[in-house]
Amino acid sequence: MRYAVLLKGINVGGKNTVRMDDLKQLLLDLGLCKVKTYIQSGNAVFETALDEAVLREAIKTGFIDRFGFESDVLIRSEDEMRLLIEQLPITAPEIAAAQAADPQAQHLYVYFLDHTPEQTQIGAICRECAGEDILRTGKRELYLLCRQSIRGSKLAARIAKVFDSTAARNWRTVNQLYDMMRDKGDEHV
Repeated sequence: MRYAVLLKGINVGGKNTVRMDDLKQLLLDLGLCKVKTYIQSGNAVFETALDEAVLREAIKTGFIDRFGFESDVLIRSEDEMRLLIEQLPITAPEIAAAQAADPQAQHLYVYFLDHTPEQTQIGAICRECAGEDILRTGKRELYLLCRQSIRGSKLAARIAKVFDSTAARNWRTVNQLYDMMRDKGDEHV
């Protein structure tokens, strides 16, 4: 089965530095096949017969042993990535309005979670963060559409506080990882 792994907090602000060649080697050493990494923020795709729970624990333990610090390990199968793209709960007019507000910024993000978000958590985030940003839920994801940059989004800041284990990726990265899983994307280290 093909999977994507998304690691939280890798190579951000000069901290938790991990070269993608080293991450790739770790995944190969764990017995994973056809490993490809994408950009410098801790993304990889690969094949394995292991199930998600075993896989997550193996990567988490191997990562700590190899790099000396812990990172959240979020995993999605190829089918899960396809569904989260196909079932995007943000409309084209909503995306167009955000892009018109600031054509230079990335606007659409997916927050990968290790569990289904609870409505009480989502309600609390939205009540505390009124504004033009849009937050919608998926199976084990949150979709955030920022009217401006994510750096100024109160919703983005609140999501990071409410959910312990999450990795955010912009929409372009999500689609690129899926293309790589389907062998339609190039390897980017």
